[in-house]
Amino acid sequence: MQCPLLYRFRVIDRLPEKPSEAATRGTLVHAVLERLFDNPAAERTAGRATALIPGQWDRLLETKPELSELFAEDPEGERLSGWLAEAERLVERWFSLEDPTRLEPAERELFVETELESGLRLRGVIDRIDVAPTGEVRIVDYKTGKAPRAEYAEGALFQMKFYALVIWRLKGVVPRRLQLVYLGSGDIMTYDPVVADLERVERKLLALWDAIRLATETGEWRPRPTKLCGWCDHQAVCPEFGGTPPVYPLSVRPAESGQGVQGTMGPARAEAGRPAAVEGQ
Repeated sequence: MQCPLLYRFRVIDRLPEKPSEAATRGTLVHAVLERLFDNPAAERTAGRATALIPGQWDRLLETKPELSELFAEDPEGERLSGWLAEAERLVERWFSLEDPTRLEPAERELFVETELESGLRLRGVIDRIDVAPTGEVRIVDYKTGKAPRAEYAEGALFQMKFYALVIWRLKGVVPRRLQLVYLGSGDIMTYDPVVADLERVERKLLALWDAIRLATETGEWRPRPTKLCGWCDHQAVCPEFGGTPPVYPLSVRPAESGQGVQGTMGPARAEAGRPAAVEGQ
């Protein structure tokens, strides 16, 4: 939805992308908040959380050595120190928004997958699921950026409604609440979905997958310029910046006149999971 051509570069061409300081900081903060719940409730303090940051950063470097490139030109370690300090501030801010001593998540970093009747397969990773004693389900997602303005709230909620759809189709339960925790600005956005919301998301995903299939078959992946283009790693091969995309690696067929994105799904399969994110988006 952000940019069809970017989808092609990432999913079909698999062009490499440089590590991002903001996105990596988000990964680090997520890891810290996940691990904090390994401790007994009384020990889930801000001090204990920030103390986890160095070890989780070392763990990230072990699993993804390429992240060391982020600070390759920082011999004195000043940028790294500032970057880690910002991660500390984000973690500490979380304690002003939620009280982990009163939370016992049912799931953390939960991989979920379901297949719709159409054959479309949905996958995702949910940051946290809380279940009340009365059975109500709350889906929580941490964002290390700032909360979007009101006119962009629906776009931010799409990811959460996607997760709610997967849970509904998997367990037959509509989550009582969707909650986005914005650590960058100290805001919490909540939404209480109903069945009609999730049915609309399902129809949107089917249409989106039809559009993806059509573009895959025809090779017609068009750029969609936005303010986010400034953070894109693929400007050199993007027509919007005077570049030429690499040779399309798949066989193509001409698009039929008047063909749209709606159509039958047949036996198609898709992996529509956690959206690729630009920090602060």
